[in-house]
Amino acid sequence: MLNTKVKIGLMQVLLVVCCSAIAHQHEGKTKEIANSDKDIVAIAQGWIKTRSTNQQLTADYVKAHMAESGTINGGRYVGFGFVFDPENEGRMVVARIVDESPASKVLEVGDEFVEVNEVEVNQENMDKLSFRGKPGEQVQTVLIRDGKKMSVSIARGIISNVYGKTILLDEIASANPDNWGVDELTIHESVMKDNVVYVWSEFKAVENSSKLPFESHQVTRFVFDDHHQVARVDQLQEDRFMLEQQGFQISR
Repeated sequence: MLNTKVKIGLMQVLLVVCCSAIAHQHEGKTKEIANSDKDIVAIAQGWIKTRSTNQQLTADYVKAHMAESGTINGGRYVGFGFVFDPENEGRMVVARIVDESPASKVLEVGDEFVEVNEVEVNQENMDKLSFRGKPGEQVQTVLIRDGKKMSVSIARGIISNVYGKTILLDEIASANPDNWGVDELTIHESVMKDNVVYVWSEFKAVENSSKLPFESHQVTRFVFDDHHQVARVDQLQEDRFMLEQQGFQISR
């Protein structure tokens, strides 16, 4: 039988071994959490960087890092709630309709606007038509559907433009690669809390049609799921400031 001193010595050794194992396990968990934190911050920053540089890299990045059920909050605005196909130069053909928007009640994908409030649609005035304005006001339009002209009255509404991964990839693929990216990008700060990362960035670019330079600060909020996939993206940026730099005026 072991004497008392030997028993105490063995117990002390076991206690040291157990404490060491627990400390090592805790250290491993701490490193794992720290690496996890770095991962989602790096993914958020990479999202901003790729979207500002290369169209194909952006598509690949979204495929790799966005959850299949992920959503993009494209911001709110007053209007009809549709997106036209930029590849149809000089023509305004509906490519996508925002769910539960005024457009969803009267428009169909493929409709082509030819007049808006008696103004003919052409390449020069596509960004000056009366789609935006006071909510609730009726806008008189003429469009072509299935080869036939028809008159449609649409009331402007407040649009919440939220869409998913498939639509985001479609919009990236349909964009003009010559107009992609910015001239200069600066990431000022990234802040993480739990599974949410905020990235404050600044970019400088030249507007495609006016050729006027502009700059903007933006804050992008990324929500990650348990697999470090992007589950939601929200963005705040200086929309009015950007428009004013491009020569637009907001009037009533």
